[in-house]
Amino acid sequence: MIKIKSIFILLVVAICCNSCIGVKISYNTSGGSLSPDIKTFSIDYFPNKAPLVVPYLSDLFTEELTNYMRSKTGLNQLTDNNGDIRFEGQITEYSQKPIDIQKDEIASSNRLTIGIRVKYTNTKDDEYDFSTSFSNYADYPTDADFNSVEETLIKDILEKIIDDIYNKAVVNW
Repeated sequence: MIKIKSIFILLVVAICCNSCIGVKISYNTSGGSLSPDIKTFSIDYFPNKAPLVVPYLSDLFTEELTNYMRSKTGLNQLTDNNGDIRFEGQITEYSQKPIDIQKDEIASSNRLTIGIRVKYTNTKDDEYDFSTSFSNYADYPTDADFNSVEETLIKDILEKIIDDIYNKAVVNW
């Protein structure tokens, strides 16, 4: 009985090892599926064209997207819009609206929504170019002082949008 178990285990190990031979594993140090030819990125300033303008939103978004790309990709940043991959666009939406209307027609929550239009150019392979709007939101209670939660909400929303932009541009999903 012990011989049968030993032979079975040996057979399983041999099959597993044999199936691994010839398998090529490749890693991408850029954190995504960018071509190895891509060495630089550039990000234009994203002006705020939303009907409701938050004065610091353009600077914050542009800076956060730049920092994210720098930390996740390891690419060098160019400031003259001549990067191998390029981001440009504008903030198109900044809005608040009540949600979760109760039976007495009073909202129990509000929603802050931010929308950003992004044009992405991959100079090495235009198959990956896109021009897309990204939008996300965060909810907050109606009894919260909006001025005291606004900055946190904005940062949370931008984090989600930037992650979506990165995934579409670099991870190619």
